[in-house]
Amino acid sequence: MDARGWDYCDVILVSGDAYIDSPFIGVAMVGRMLEKLGYRVGMIGQPDIKSGDDIMRLGEPRLYWGVSGGSVDSMVSNYTATKKFRNSDDYTPGGKNNKRPDRAISVYCNLIRRHFKNTVPLVLGGIEASLRRVSHYDYWSDKLKKPILFDSKADVLIYGMGEIALEQLTKAIDEKQDYRDIRGVCYISKEPVEKYHQMPSHQECLDDKEKYIDLFDLFYDNNDPIAANGLCQPVDTRFLIQNPPCDHLSEEEMDAHSNLPFTRELHPYYAKDGKVKCLETIKFSIMTHHGCWGECNFCAIGVHQGRTIRTRSEENILKEANDFNKYKDYKGIISDVGGPTANMYGYECNKKLKLGTCDHQRCVDANHLCQSMKPDHSRNINLLRQVREVPGVRKAFVASGVRYDLITEDKKHGYEYLKEMVKHHISGQMKVAPEHTQQHVLELMGKPGKQTLIDFKKLYDKLNKEEGKNQFLTYYLIAAHPGCEEKDMHELKRFTRDELQMNPEQAQVFTPTPGTYSAVMYYTEMDPKTRRKIFVEKDTKRKEKQKQIVVAKDNFASGFAS
Repeated sequence: MDARGWDYCDVILVSGDAYIDSPFIGVAMVGRMLEKLGYRVGMIGQPDIKSGDDIMRLGEPRLYWGVSGGSVDSMVSNYTATKKFRNSDDYTPGGKNNKRPDRAISVYCNLIRRHFKNTVPLVLGGIEASLRRVSHYDYWSDKLKKPILFDSKADVLIYGMGEIALEQLTKAIDEKQDYRDIRGVCYISKEPVEKYHQMPSHQECLDDKEKYIDLFDLFYDNNDPIAANGLCQPVDTRFLIQNPPCDHLSEEEMDAHSNLPFTRELHPYYAKDGKVKCLETIKFSIMTHHGCWGECNFCAIGVHQGRTIRTRSEENILKEANDFNKYKDYKGIISDVGGPTANMYGYECNKKLKLGTCDHQRCVDANHLCQSMKPDHSRNINLLRQVREVPGVRKAFVASGVRYDLITEDKKHGYEYLKEMVKHHISGQMKVAPEHTQQHVLELMGKPGKQTLIDFKKLYDKLNKEEGKNQFLTYYLIAAHPGCEEKDMHELKRFTRDELQMNPEQAQVFTPTPGTYSAVMYYTEMDPKTRRKIFVEKDTKRKEKQKQIVVAKDNFASGFAS
């Protein structure tokens, strides 16, 4: 601040991560966006919560405090699926998990209010705030918790990606205008908004689990800027108001945000404490698009980023790849060219772009792909070919997850895309996520049937053989998802042994995270579609046993991969 001649900041951002200045880090993107708009921005990463030293370091902001739990929900970051404390943290210098408090947002809000009485507004953002914005099941306390604005005692919340809402809210606060009509924000009101969807109250959800499913259905179906209405939820004597989502960014706006002057480094303040592991992955990676319409029930990307794909232009992506040459530690290896789902780049459903996402109709589920959705990998193929031609690029990997069902569904370009991947963009193994093989479990997960996986594996093996490559598939699998019993894990093990001829290593115990239908299933023990009772494993030891069933080592004849 002294070097810049500042005696105050307009906005101070507080985060559960160390400050990594990368386009992959939400709070860094917010800081750079506000900077471009002409605001003075301060950043406090992982403040000491036992004293005021860190939180008071930059003084009090002129406009507001922006508070985020970090790139991951703090409870997910701090605990495993079986509620054991995690010793490591990929967003903390030195890798030791000793800087991020549980329920980081509420802790930071309390810290600010403790040291700055009657301060400027507290604005929440990021994934922890976004996914906890209405009443939600919290796995770690095994309780239905109130919307996070009530527990944190913050003033307003920006949900989703919220880029446009951020600009409008900052301007409104700066000009002392009412911000309660801005799309993409939540706030607390003494009065309901009658024109909005009226959600079950927090107390009704506590009293009746079916009411909680009703609430989540409304929450889930009102996340699209074109189709959504606002939401109003009674909480005690007040109301949580969620305005409709702000608009998605256009391709030009996506490009402009990607051009912001990120250093792609850990801030020098943290250098003495060591490196941050996540930077190894994201420093020389390229995010090609936002959004995912895969709608896996255990994943919150659709609720947070949205179910409509927003892409960057090829020119802008190629410019970023070329800019890597400016860095001394760049060795010509691009770690990832992808997004939430790598092979959704460059195409969308025309009906969705015009009318918004469909209510109760998914683009893809366990049984079929919607006829309106036409997977087309041609633009993605051309992008990857151009990236390989950028001066200085030795190898450009696609490390993001790939939906294999979209490859097999694309009869025109799917084969060509996979061939391109096998030949140029895989680092020894390709990650796919079947998660399970039992149809009733797949349906509860929202994942495609196992025959699709069998067909894809045959094609993948064929292409590897033709290219003379010995590259494997890595399978992500989930144990103890709602609906899954031990007998289902034995069947999954049999399938991996007999059909895939491998020993799974990437199996994880299911974690019920806020903002997902799978967490709703876990809490209610019901299928949200049919309201029928389903089996849910809640015993920690038996959850771990489900995992051990599938990762147990089998001996294979030579030539099989593990």
